[in-house]
Amino acid sequence: MKNYFACLIVGLAVLASCQSKEEETAKETPQKINVVKEIATKIEVPRVTNDAATILSKKEVPILCYHNIKNFKASDGPMTKVYSVKPADFAAQMKALSAAGYHTILPAQLYDYLLHDGTLPSKPIMITFDDTRGEQYTIGATEMEKYGFKGVFFVMTVSINRPNYLTKEQIASLSKTGHVIAAHTWDHHRVTKYTGDDWSTQLVKPKAKLEEITGKPVSYFAYPFGLWNKEAIPEIKKSGYQMAYILSTKRDSIDPLYTIRRMIVSGTWTTERMMKSTESTFSK
Repeated sequence: MKNYFACLIVGLAVLASCQSKEEETAKETPQKINVVKEIATKIEVPRVTNDAATILSKKEVPILCYHNIKNFKASDGPMTKVYSVKPADFAAQMKALSAAGYHTILPAQLYDYLLHDGTLPSKPIMITFDDTRGEQYTIGATEMEKYGFKGVFFVMTVSINRPNYLTKEQIASLSKTGHVIAAHTWDHHRVTKYTGDDWSTQLVKPKAKLEEITGKPVSYFAYPFGLWNKEAIPEIKKSGYQMAYILSTKRDSIDPLYTIRRMIVSGTWTTERMMKSTESTFSK
């Protein structure tokens, strides 16, 4: 009998010891898991940085370029008709883009996609505006807001606060509500003609002015008339811009980020023609 009780006591002691160890292990396991998670979050995976050839090989994102949003007469000249989209047509185009499943992206997303293989939404598109026209705020941004669209406004700073052009307050409001404010020179002189102080006047000072208005970095630039040359790109880089936008012409093989293609939406097009042109121009 004594041996029986002795064995029982030893067995209970061993069992208690095992339970104690299990409890300690159970307490330690979450702590170990948390430590592993902390270590994992601190490990930085190197980001891909694509070279020029890889950037050029990537599928292009459609980028639309609008100027005036206003009615025009049949007697108006051909350039007025090309650069002016009627308000009703602009509204129809935004509705069609939304119905077709397009999602607007902004330059930072495009930059990350091209340079670092960042992800984009399904059917991405970028909507841009040149030349600082006031109706881009009153009509353009208003129509886009109906579909949750955000755009890029390339501003030439000489026009700010002039009649029929964007005001400082409108520019600040666009920036505050999620649109991107970018530079389009001081007075729209073509980049291919710059010499001496022109670089500061047309690139550096407008950038600083727009940053003062928005309180945000201005990192993107659009060439007037879409015209550029290789000599301009180092100056644009030096001025602090990450990307520069042309029109539907050939991109530079060395600096494709400074020759991003866009398509002017002509005021002579129907909505159907605009949608087809969007697909065909950026079909690569």
